[in-house]
Amino acid sequence: MAAGLTSLFNTLGKIGIGLAVAGGVVNSALYNVEAAHRAVIFDRFRGVLPEVSGEGTHFLIPWVQKPIFFDCRDRPRNVPVVTGTKDLQNVNITLRVLFKPIPERLPQMYVSLGEDYDERVLPSITNEVLKAVVAQFDALWSHIG
Repeated sequence: MAAGLTSLFNTLGKIGIGLAVAGGVVNSALYNVEAAHRAVIFDRFRGVLPEVSGEGTHFLIPWVQKPIFFDCRDRPRNVPVVTGTKDLQNVNITLRVLFKPIPERLPQMYVSLGEDYDERVLPSITNEVLKAVVAQFDALWSHIG
């Protein structure tokens, strides 16, 4: 009787270990894309794949593919700028920009700019546009009204 229970427990232990390993492999093959987010897949052999994964649960090849998540909601960014007017007066202006990425372009954005695309692109664009617009005006407000 004791030998029968021992072999039963050994068999149950082996089945349990097998189920745990199989569950770990299946769990590592799934990833979840949250609401208002998108994912781009980086493949170790093929690079960044051109498909963009939408919301929901998706499969990937464990240890070969890795998801990179992007927030596709409108996000604000405040950019403070000190610039000069037409009459060479310094003006402090803060510009608030709402931005979001185009989901279909995320693979190209990730390859060329990386995950921190907003930190690389927005400051330079907003500085140049703001300086060009403010340089057209005088600091005096007497002609308004």
